[in-house]
Amino acid sequence: MLYKLAPQTDATYDRVLQELGDAEKATPASINFYAIDFESKDQIEAFIKAYNEQAKEEDRLQYTDVIGLMMSSVTIIINAITYVLIAFVAISLVVSSIMIGIITYISVLERTKEIGILRAIGASKRDVSRVFNAETLIVGFVAGMIGILATLALNVLINVILFHFTQIANLKAVLPPTAAIILVGISMFLTFIAGLFPSGIASKRDPVEALRRE
Repeated sequence: MLYKLAPQTDATYDRVLQELGDAEKATPASINFYAIDFESKDQIEAFIKAYNEQAKEEDRLQYTDVIGLMMSSVTIIINAITYVLIAFVAISLVVSSIMIGIITYISVLERTKEIGILRAIGASKRDVSRVFNAETLIVGFVAGMIGILATLALNVLINVILFHFTQIANLKAVLPPTAAIILVGISMFLTFIAGLFPSGIASKRDPVEALRRE
């Protein structure tokens, strides 16, 4: 960066420093604080905020949280990546739900005679529907548990790789138990919704026609 000094005869050392923007210790232009942890940083921010609230407008301090800006930028990037991953996951869930519905419908077609037998021995339409709904819930539960077990296994490998490249002991990929339960519940819910239409078709099968089918 180049500075152009005004032509003058008294170009002393102090005068040059003044032209370059050097500040005296009594009236500093800026002060840098280096907090040892985030708790200390919060205390510094709280102190500056409390001072500005009781100080005059011309005496108030203007501060910039460099670490906060960096963390904010990182958070934005992580959120963007998260939203992209959520979009991919949502698409895969929709596709898997459609496939479960198709598989359940094929199961209804292949078990037409079984449906006729159930109706012939006194099962109601609701009972037949419950059979297929129970099957879809079991499929959703098993699929969710397989996903959870696969995630736990991958977390071990991911943690080993992260520690190898970062050497940070506390940087770990974890799956909270609450999140695991919620994911299994979502899997069961989606499979249940996907199986409602095929189970409704199964419950409406005429028992006489169903028994005639081979």
